[in-house]
Amino acid sequence: MASPAVDFARNNQQRFLSELKDLLRIPSVSTLEDHKPDVKRAADYVANELRRIGMENVEVIATKGHPLIYAEWLHAAGKPTVLCYAHYDVQPAEPLDEWHTPPFEPTERNNNIYARGAVDDKGQLWMEVKALESLLQSGGGKLPLNVKIIFEGEEEVGGESIAEYIRKQKAKLKADFALVCDTELFAPDLPTLCVGLRGLVYTEIEAYGAKTDLHSGMYGGAAPNPFFALIEIISQLKDSKGKVLIPGFYKGVKAPTKDELNAWKRLPFNEEHYRKTEVGSKVLTGEPGYSVLYRTWARPTLEVHGMPGGFVAAGAKTVIPAKAAAKVSMRLVPNQNPDEVFKKYSAYVKKLTPKGIETKIKLWSKGPACVVGTNNRYIKAATEALHDTFKKETVFIRSGGSIPIVTDFQDVLKIPSVMMGFGLPDDNLHAPNEKFHIPNFYRGIETICRFFEKLGS
Repeated sequence: MASPAVDFARNNQQRFLSELKDLLRIPSVSTLEDHKPDVKRAADYVANELRRIGMENVEVIATKGHPLIYAEWLHAAGKPTVLCYAHYDVQPAEPLDEWHTPPFEPTERNNNIYARGAVDDKGQLWMEVKALESLLQSGGGKLPLNVKIIFEGEEEVGGESIAEYIRKQKAKLKADFALVCDTELFAPDLPTLCVGLRGLVYTEIEAYGAKTDLHSGMYGGAAPNPFFALIEIISQLKDSKGKVLIPGFYKGVKAPTKDELNAWKRLPFNEEHYRKTEVGSKVLTGEPGYSVLYRTWARPTLEVHGMPGGFVAAGAKTVIPAKAAAKVSMRLVPNQNPDEVFKKYSAYVKKLTPKGIETKIKLWSKGPACVVGTNNRYIKAATEALHDTFKKETVFIRSGGSIPIVTDFQDVLKIPSVMMGFGLPDDNLHAPNEKFHIPNFYRGIETICRFFEKLGS
C-alpha cells in the first residue's frame, strides 16, 4: 500500500538525521545534578519541534525532578487515540576513555550513528516525532488517528514524576493504547514486538558495626566487620546454581505458555554466540533446566550491583569500617507481588544478620512484571506495519528488563502498550560507544507512519 507519509519520510531522511544529531549533542544526563540545565534544554528542543510540526497544546511540565513534555492532536473523530511515550534523558557517558569518538558529538561510521542516547532513547523518540511530522505534512495538517504525547526526562533515574503525573492526570491522558519506543529488534532485520517485561525490586542493605572506623590491628578479632556480615548475608540469598533461597520467593511464579516457549525455540538464537559476543564470559550461569531466553525473560533473579564502604582508594589502609552497604535487586516475573517479595526478602535478611551487626534496608524502586496480550487490534496493526517495512513475519519476545511506565499504563490508565523498538542487541545502550543503526532509525519512522495509517483507515 503506497503511503504519502512514507514518501515524505524518505525524502527527508538526511534532515531528520541532522536534527537528531542536534538533540544528541545536548548532554541530558538525568542522573547528574550538573546536567539539570541540559536536561531542560533537551526538553525545550523536543517541545519546540512538536510545536513546529503542528502538534497542539504543547507543554513543558515542571516536576520535582526533570520536565515532562505533553502534546496532542485530537481531531480524528471516531478514530482510536494513541498515547506516545519515549524519554529524552540519557545515562552518564563514563568511562569516557573507552569511547572511540566523543559521546556528545554524534559520529557516523559504518551506517551507524554513535552517541550517548543514540538508541536509548533519543533516536527512538525522534522516530515518533518524525513519523508525526511525515503524517501531518502529507495529510494536509491532519493525522489518521488521535495522538497524545507524554515524553519524560527521568527514565534513567526511576521515572517518579511521570508515575505521579499519570496517576493525577488520568482523564487528560485517556487513550486506547500506548506506543512505547524504547526496545529493540531481536536480531538485525527481524521485526520484533516486545510483549513482556520483568518487574523489579531494587534495594540497598546497610550494615552497621562499631560506632566508628577502627584499626584492624588493634581491633581485628574483637570488632564486628560489616563487610563480612554482608558477605555472609548475600552468600545465603542464592545458591551456587542460581536458585534464590528467600523463603516463598517463587510463590505464584507464572510460567510462559507452551505456545510462547515454542515460539522462543524458533528464534535465531545461538547460546555460544551470545556467551562469546554479548556476555564475553567463560561460561553462562543460572538455574539448570531452563534455556537462556527462559532464564532472562521469564524467571525471577537476584543480583548484587555494588558494595560501597570501607577503604577503596589506591594503596593500603587497615580499617574495619563502621558501616558498609550492598545494592541488591531482584527481577520479578508475572504473578510475583513486589511488596510481598520485598517483605519476604527483608525478613530473610534480618534473620541472616550476624550478631554485633545491625542492618537497615532501603527500597530504591519497585514495580511488577507485565505481559501484554497479543490478540488486540493494536498489536495486529503493528504486526502488519512491521511486515510492510521488513517484508518478514514479526516475532514476539519478552525482555529481561523493566520499563515501569508500561506497568503504569496497564494498571493506572488501563491501556495495553505496543512496545515497538528498533535498537539492536549490540547497540551498547548504557555502555561506551552506544550506537543506532541508521537504516533502523528510518525503518522506525516508516513503520510508525504505516501503523498509525492502518489504525486510522
